[in-house]
Amino acid sequence: MATENSPMLLVVDDEKLFREVLTQKLIEHGYQTEAASNGVEAINKIQRQQFDVILLDIKMPRINGIEVLKHIKSNTLESEVIMLTTFTDVRTAVETIKLGAYDYITKPYDLPELLATIERALEHRQLKLDNIVMKSELDRRKPNKNVIGDSPSFKQILETVEKVAPTESNILIQGPTGSGKEVIANLIFQKSLRKDKPFVAIDCASIPDSLLESEIFGHERGAFTDAMVLKHGLVEIANNGTLFLDEVGDISPSIQPKLLRFLQTGEFRRIGGTQVLSVNVRVIAATNKDLKQAVKEGTFREDLLFRLNVITLNLPTLSERKEDIPALVNYFLETKSRTREPKEVSDEAMGKLVEYYWPGNVRELENVIERAIILSSGNVIEPADLVLDYGLQEEGEGTGAGELARMSLSDIEKIHIERVLKDCHYNKKNAAEVLGISLRTLYTKIYDYKIPVPKTRERS
Repeated sequence: MATENSPMLLVVDDEKLFREVLTQKLIEHGYQTEAASNGVEAINKIQRQQFDVILLDIKMPRINGIEVLKHIKSNTLESEVIMLTTFTDVRTAVETIKLGAYDYITKPYDLPELLATIERALEHRQLKLDNIVMKSELDRRKPNKNVIGDSPSFKQILETVEKVAPTESNILIQGPTGSGKEVIANLIFQKSLRKDKPFVAIDCASIPDSLLESEIFGHERGAFTDAMVLKHGLVEIANNGTLFLDEVGDISPSIQPKLLRFLQTGEFRRIGGTQVLSVNVRVIAATNKDLKQAVKEGTFREDLLFRLNVITLNLPTLSERKEDIPALVNYFLETKSRTREPKEVSDEAMGKLVEYYWPGNVRELENVIERAIILSSGNVIEPADLVLDYGLQEEGEGTGAGELARMSLSDIEKIHIERVLKDCHYNKKNAAEVLGISLRTLYTKIYDYKIPVPKTRERS
């Protein structure tokens, strides 16, 4: 029988008995199936909901199947259409292939042949979706070899992932920059019931407010000056799959109500559109911000936070899971080495890596090891090959390990950003790349921490 994750089919035919029998047969074979008795009803259903495959009769009163096919190809996201026709209309059916129909079936249909055609159409649709999501996103389906850690705090995170991944609940991943939020999101996806469906990620901090709504929900042709064609939003591309909202704390108050409505109902409108569309998407969100504090400050909606954090995962900093550093170091040595034989780290260098406080977390460790591989002359990385502190002690006026331990993470982060900006001659773009954050996030942190940037040297 069909489940909520089964492919969604639409049967469009004006013959009542044929329509009802076919719909029932498809439901019995595990498909979610709806029916429409004419072209007008079909278009109305298509505008409200996304279908994977549409079985479409050619001859219907008022609006025939060819007109409905044209509408589908102009307005929906990669729905595959199988035309239903009689032997006398085979020539017309062949013409519909040129208009974008996937295939045609003659009446009376052979059920095994029809089911096989539907399966091929679903496979074809998935291939097109894979091209939209792009190969970089498809790589997420490979086994996650970089989920490394055996410390108690990290093992607890992994145990929670095992429990929550197979559910349909929205998940909020909180943790400082570089702590591996996207890695955990990918792991949840791989262990979920939607692992064979699209995984679509969007970095909310890197896209201007004026474009973010269009990226998420899409827009109609002519919705604004540059909207030359209809654009499908990422929620449509992710239908039946998973949408990953990275840095969700950076979404502006103007877009938050629309995201809240989508999370509550699964419904949305494209920019410039009047039709209410519906998709089935699981949302995983991540942020390095304290959203509860943002709620108190009035920059983040409390009801949106409640919708996002049905389940919350708080990732530990690398300093809180130092037992994992040797394993992470060996992993980065293996993946970052450009030679057949990965380099090694001496005991003295490993000791230095374990003692370091890691304000940039796992991402900083990755960068440090990559630099050391390049800078070291031999096959063994020594303490002198490690670039760790970025001058933090200089900027902190003699700040030692004991004093650093008493400082808040935000204070350490501020000192770290100030030093990187100085080393990059205040070129914010270069500094953001070194820090591993978006340019927009860097601007926000400069503002939040009130970091002085010399006017004469300030560059974007």
